[in-house]
Amino acid sequence: MGISTTTHPDGVTEIVVAVPPVNALPVQGWFDLADAITRAGRDPGVGAVVLRADGRGFNAGVDIKEMQRDAGHGALVGANRGCHAAFGAVYDCEVPVVAAVHGFCLGGGIGLVGNADLVIAADDATFGLPEVDRGALGAATHLARLVPQHLVRAMVYTCRTVGADELYRHGSVLEVVPAAELRARALEVAGVIAAKDRYVIRRAKESLNGIDPVDVHRSYRFEQGFTFELNLVGAGDAHRDAFVARGAGG
Repeated sequence: MGISTTTHPDGVTEIVVAVPPVNALPVQGWFDLADAITRAGRDPGVGAVVLRADGRGFNAGVDIKEMQRDAGHGALVGANRGCHAAFGAVYDCEVPVVAAVHGFCLGGGIGLVGNADLVIAADDATFGLPEVDRGALGAATHLARLVPQHLVRAMVYTCRTVGADELYRHGSVLEVVPAAELRARALEVAGVIAAKDRYVIRRAKESLNGIDPVDVHRSYRFEQGFTFELNLVGAGDAHRDAFVARGAGG
């Protein structure tokens, strides 16, 4: 349980998140994930990373129950910093990151997937940002890398989810495969990348990041400022308390 890392002989590192019941990560989990991704990218023997999860879904975001058990603001600040670190680690990883997504991909999951280099999804995968219903904001920066702008707004305002097929039509999901084939296909695609010249593929990643029109680090921190404002006026706690009272999520 937690974050596990396996490096395969072909130079693909597989990082697996397994945090029952729904892969909603606690504060330390986000930092652990960031560290695992960063270490993989710095390993000269690694040519690509596959990021996937075990369990009911890819990621349900932050552990709201942990946040609400904290009488102060330490868990809220920690979760925001941890998410920023993990999302940034995916983006800044020195080698391409292939996200393999099944089931639900919500909140923080969007931050991970939106910063990945390639996305392969199971046919049961759904993507969404329930932040407005949780009294928070964030990861629209990353959602905007997956869907067009007007759909970003619709998804943020209404908290609706979209399926893998729709993201495939937008070109942000490379392939949609049966859930039973997801891991094998993600490893296969990552293996093609890892077989390239390691120095060249790292420069390719660096060059593509360098021409991005949006600074994902700064953009996401701007969004997070509104989460802190919502918390100051009481909206954050009110919605998180209601969420915990319903017995939902992590």
